Amino acid sequence: MKTRLDSMKSLYVEQLADLLNAERQLVRAIPKAAKAAGSEELRDALTTHLDETLIHADRITRIFDELGEKPPAHECAAMKGLIEEAEEIIAAQGDPSVKDAAIIAAAQRMEHYEIAGYGCARTFARLIGREADADLLQTTLDEEYAADDALTRLAQESINRLAAQV
Repeated sequence: MKTRLDSMKSLYVEQLADLLNAERQLVRAIPKAAKAAGSEELRDALTTHLDETLIHADRITRIFDELGEKPPAHECAAMKGLIEEAEEIIAAQGDPSVKDAAIIAAAQRMEHYEIAGYGCARTFARLIGREADADLLQTTLDEEYAADDALTRLAQESINRLAAQV
């Protein structure tokens, strides 16, 4: 079925469906990345973000409930591709610290996709007068920025330095 975009609300619903599917894909992918991480700090960061990801999906589901709509069937092709790239990194052979640096890079690509998506959805919510939705989406956006910042700090303070010594 083709998506019909004939109003800002229909665009908003499409964006929410994309984000919900992306979050659900991440719920399945993050444990694999955490298991592959050589660094305990990276494993902990990924596990913490998994807990947040479950909350993010729940928030979107609540927004759909409040809209009185069922989430449309949708596959987020972009997140699927990003996860496939991460799976290639996970399967790669090599030095654990270099793999950890690659896992962080892949995770940050996913975070940046989500940041863009949540920023757009929040803006669309405001445009159609759904301030409560916008507030929920802003909370998630703030958490996505925080996860990205945590990965950056971890990379800069330890993982990338270790990888550079190889």
